[in-house]
Amino acid sequence: MSTEFYRDEATVIRSMMPSDAAILYDTYLSYGWHPSIETYENYHREQERGERVVFIAEYEGAVAGICTLVLKPSEGPWAGLGIPEIVDLCVFFHLHKRGIGSRLLDAAEAEAARHADSVCLAVGVHSGYGPAQRLYVRRGYNFDGSGVWYRGKPLEQYAPCVNDDDLLLFMSKPLKRQEHS
Repeated sequence: MSTEFYRDEATVIRSMMPSDAAILYDTYLSYGWHPSIETYENYHREQERGERVVFIAEYEGAVAGICTLVLKPSEGPWAGLGIPEIVDLCVFFHLHKRGIGSRLLDAAEAEAARHADSVCLAVGVHSGYGPAQRLYVRRGYNFDGSGVWYRGKPLEQYAPCVNDDDLLLFMSKPLKRQEHS
């Protein structure tokens, strides 16, 4: 059974179902990315264990994207601090510019506000992350000042790296804490 977080005429934001893993995998594979089906199957298992909230966007009845919220991150600058982390926001390319990403973030931020007074995320540095970088700044996220991270660790000044998906900057946003209902 799926939990619904948002609904309008065209868009639904709901929790993940097991069948979503294959849709995400197949779509990302079609982009020439190198996804792992296990990643998305693990997302569902973590959702069922209450470790991660997985938000699936549907647009006009078909899966359109994903966003997850790790409730207790174990890595990055906020590890062990109880600040939820938004991870893996992605809207399928052919559905950009429809507000789906903002609706996914609205749902993730609302859930984060039930657990903490702020939320964090990491964003890639290369140009493929440009739209996400702009979106996060517009929504009030600020860089945390910990510098560039690479492969899960702060990158030392002048250290070599590759401008890939593992080169990240961390951001956070204050939230108005919502009591559990």
